[in-house]
Amino acid sequence: MLWTNQEDIRVVRGWLAAQCWGAAVRQRNEGRRCMSNRFIGARQTTLAREIQLTGTGVHSGAPVSLTLHPAEADTGLRFLVTKRGRVISEIAAHVANVKNLTLCTVIGDGAGTTVGTVEHLLAALRGLSIDNLYIEIDSKEVPIMDGSAAEFVDAIDRVGIRELAEPRKYIRVLKPVRVEEGGCWGELEPHAGFRMDVEIDFSSPVIGRQRLQYEMSPGVFRHELSRARTFGFMSDVEKLWKAGLALGADLTNTVAIGEGKVMNREGLRYPQEFVRHKMLDAVGDLALAGSPLLGAYRSYRGGHKLNSMVLQALFADASNWEFAQAPRARTSRSPVQMISENVVAAE
Repeated sequence: MLWTNQEDIRVVRGWLAAQCWGAAVRQRNEGRRCMSNRFIGARQTTLAREIQLTGTGVHSGAPVSLTLHPAEADTGLRFLVTKRGRVISEIAAHVANVKNLTLCTVIGDGAGTTVGTVEHLLAALRGLSIDNLYIEIDSKEVPIMDGSAAEFVDAIDRVGIRELAEPRKYIRVLKPVRVEEGGCWGELEPHAGFRMDVEIDFSSPVIGRQRLQYEMSPGVFRHELSRARTFGFMSDVEKLWKAGLALGADLTNTVAIGEGKVMNREGLRYPQEFVRHKMLDAVGDLALAGSPLLGAYRSYRGGHKLNSMVLQALFADASNWEFAQAPRARTSRSPVQMISENVVAAE
């Protein structure tokens, strides 16, 4: 489905608003509430209300306007790219649509329209368990904000998350999948939940070797990962500028490393902020599976390319994975536990 003029956009926005309002009324009548601060598992979700954000593209340096629209169940995460008030492309957030992985993750359509630096926004959405959303954007790049996912998380927490009636669908990893390239490797293994284990190893003594492991949940993402910022080396700046990259990068959105120290006056936000940001990136890149994963992800010296290669390897063989559906009825056990015990039949 593609909307091609400003009147179409107004109609779509009105429809989205009506759907959100009607669902909010049903939600209130049924005694439900927005649940951005607790685990969400059994049912699909969307935002409770629309969110509007503005910022700058870290590579383009161009201004960006972003609007997050609530969406119906089974919509998934979909980018609506606009130009002069007209939607020119609708791009599903899926690894099949990845076009470039140089310093960021870029997705696009078959006609050449692309959206870059999607990983931090997708990390916030997957990290907080949001399944369905239309992401309207008027630029080729998601705004960098402060270099982390924190401002996206804060905006989501302000409006809240709404449960939908339909059960959540997971992608369950059935057998190990591993990819190696140039001394780097990544793998997915079966697991009753979503576990992340990320290790980095830089020659710079400022970073060095760092490893972090978490059983992921909205709480873990919000408190342990969301504020970790992207980072780079001062020695690479001139080369990046000549390549037309990092034109919007500065000390407000990037941890800069130079002269054997962190150049940002405020220092680091977390212990091991560097590996935390790499894990944040991996959450966003793995969101391109199209549904939440039931599996354990492990990477060593990974990045956007390796994360994408692992997903491609997973989907390359249909015996590697299957869809699993959360239970329709509420239960004292978690939906992930029920899926892992084969209580819910796979689709």
